[in-house]
Amino acid sequence: MLASVLTAALAACSSLQPPAGEPDRRAAQSGECRVEPVQWAVGEEASPTITGRIWRESHAGLLRPIAPGQAVRHDHRADRINVDVDADNRITRIWCG
Repeated sequence: MLASVLTAALAACSSLQPPAGEPDRRAAQSGECRVEPVQWAVGEEASPTITGRIWRESHAGLLRPIAPGQAVRHDHRADRINVDVDADNRITRIWCG
Protein backbone atom coordinates (compact mmCIF):
# COMPACT_ATOMS: atom_id res chain seq x y z
CA MET A 1 0.00 0.00 0.00
CA LEU A 2 2.73 2.45 1.01
CA ALA A 3 4.67 1.65 -2.15
CA SER A 4 1.68 2.49 -4.35
CA VAL A 5 1.08 5.77 -2.51
CA LEU A 6 4.75 6.72 -2.85
CA THR A 7 4.76 5.71 -6.51
CA ALA A 8 1.68 7.83 -7.19
CA ALA A 9 3.18 10.80 -5.38
CA LEU A 10 6.45 10.52 -7.27
CA ALA A 11 4.62 10.16 -10.56
CA ALA A 12 2.76 13.35 -9.78
CA CYS A 13 6.05 15.07 -9.01
CA SER A 14 7.68 13.95 -12.22
CA SER A 15 4.81 15.44 -14.20
CA LEU A 16 6.08 18.84 -13.14
CA GLN A 17 8.78 18.76 -15.78
CA PRO A 18 8.38 21.76 -18.06
CA PRO A 19 8.64 21.76 -21.83
CA ALA A 20 12.18 22.70 -22.91
CA GLY A 21 12.99 26.17 -21.68
CA GLU A 22 9.71 26.72 -19.85
CA PRO A 23 8.53 28.27 -17.57
CA ASP A 24 11.68 30.17 -16.65
CA ARG A 25 13.71 30.14 -19.86
CA ARG A 26 16.36 32.47 -18.42
CA ALA A 27 17.02 30.24 -15.42
CA ALA A 28 17.09 27.03 -17.44
CA GLN A 29 19.45 28.51 -20.04
CA SER A 30 21.81 29.94 -17.43
CA GLY A 31 21.89 26.66 -15.50
CA GLU A 32 20.66 28.49 -12.45
CA CYS A 33 19.39 26.28 -9.63
CA ARG A 34 19.02 27.94 -6.27
CA VAL A 35 18.59 25.63 -3.31
CA GLU A 36 18.61 28.23 -0.52
CA PRO A 37 15.11 29.63 -1.21
CA VAL A 38 13.50 26.18 -0.99
CA GLN A 39 15.02 24.76 2.19
CA TRP A 40 11.73 25.55 3.94
CA ALA A 41 10.33 22.39 2.26
CA VAL A 42 12.58 19.91 4.11
CA GLY A 43 10.23 17.92 6.37
CA GLU A 44 7.15 18.71 4.27
CA GLU A 45 5.09 16.08 2.46
CA ALA A 46 6.16 15.75 -1.19
CA SER A 47 2.76 16.67 -2.62
CA PRO A 48 2.36 18.04 -6.15
CA THR A 49 1.66 21.47 -4.66
CA ILE A 50 4.86 21.49 -2.58
CA THR A 51 7.09 20.05 -5.30
CA GLY A 52 5.67 22.49 -7.84
CA ARG A 53 6.49 25.34 -5.50
CA ILE A 54 10.02 23.97 -5.01
CA TRP A 55 10.48 23.79 -8.77
CA ARG A 56 9.28 27.37 -9.31
CA GLU A 57 11.10 28.95 -6.37
CA SER A 58 14.41 27.21 -7.15
CA HIS A 59 14.34 28.48 -10.76
CA ALA A 60 15.49 25.03 -11.86
CA GLY A 61 14.77 23.80 -15.35
CA LEU A 62 14.07 20.27 -14.07
CA LEU A 63 12.85 18.67 -10.85
CA ARG A 64 13.90 15.11 -9.95
CA PRO A 65 12.16 13.40 -7.01
CA ILE A 66 14.26 10.59 -5.55
CA ALA A 67 12.60 7.78 -3.57
CA PRO A 68 14.40 5.69 -0.93
CA GLY A 69 16.64 3.14 -2.61
CA GLN A 70 15.96 4.53 -6.07
CA ALA A 71 18.90 4.20 -8.42
CA VAL A 72 19.93 7.55 -9.88
CA ARG A 73 22.50 8.51 -12.43
CA HIS A 74 25.38 10.51 -11.07
CA ASP A 75 25.35 12.95 -13.94
CA HIS A 76 25.51 16.55 -12.81
CA ARG A 77 22.97 19.01 -14.22
CA ALA A 78 23.30 22.58 -13.01
CA ASP A 79 19.68 23.25 -14.01
CA ARG A 80 18.17 20.38 -11.96
CA ILE A 81 16.76 20.43 -8.43
CA ASN A 82 16.76 17.04 -6.67
CA VAL A 83 14.24 16.24 -3.95
CA ASP A 84 15.01 13.24 -1.73
CA VAL A 85 11.84 11.70 -0.27
CA ASP A 86 11.63 9.13 2.55
CA ALA A 87 9.29 6.14 2.89
CA ASP A 88 6.63 8.39 4.47
CA ASN A 89 6.72 10.72 1.44
CA ARG A 90 8.46 13.45 3.46
CA ILE A 91 11.19 15.57 1.91
CA THR A 92 14.52 14.83 3.58
CA ARG A 93 16.94 16.74 1.38
CA ILE A 94 16.90 19.25 -1.47
CA TRP A 95 19.96 19.79 -3.64
CA CYS A 96 21.02 21.04 -7.04
CA GLY A 97 22.85 18.87 -9.51
